[in-house]
Amino acid sequence: MAELNTIIMMNAIFFFSAFLFMEFVAWFAHKYVMHGFLWILHKDHHAPHRKTFERNDLFAFMFAVPSFLLIYFGITANYDYKLWLGLGIALYGFSYFLFHDILFHQRIRLFKQTHNLYFRAVVKAHGDHHKGKKNYGFLFMFPWKYFKLAKNK
Repeated sequence: MAELNTIIMMNAIFFFSAFLFMEFVAWFAHKYVMHGFLWILHKDHHAPHRKTFERNDLFAFMFAVPSFLLIYFGITANYDYKLWLGLGIALYGFSYFLFHDILFHQRIRLFKQTHNLYFRAVVKAHGDHHKGKKNYGFLFMFPWKYFKLAKNK
């Protein structure tokens, strides 16, 4: 039983560590890749348009590949740590999709507005990013001043 608890705990650590680490990966990729040498794929995201899909959507596939491979090889290796790393990355991708594409950009209209302080801070921070401010994080790596701004709204 103690061995099973250790395995469960280690899998949970892999899962949540991968999820949290992805915010740093997303920040780095957003600042140095999307606003850097792959701006050609990201710039349509910053321009007004009425298209259903953007070139920027290719980044979702780029992030999905390592997640899929880790899940696949984790399952084939008797559900080892790779599965949990892949699932953590997948949860980050899903969370990013919910916040970025549904809550902020409303590419799928599910919410008109939110009264949740955290969600309002995320929306305000990303809105400023689109206005040219240099904050690149999304789920939690954005300046804390946005909580204050969201609270005073």
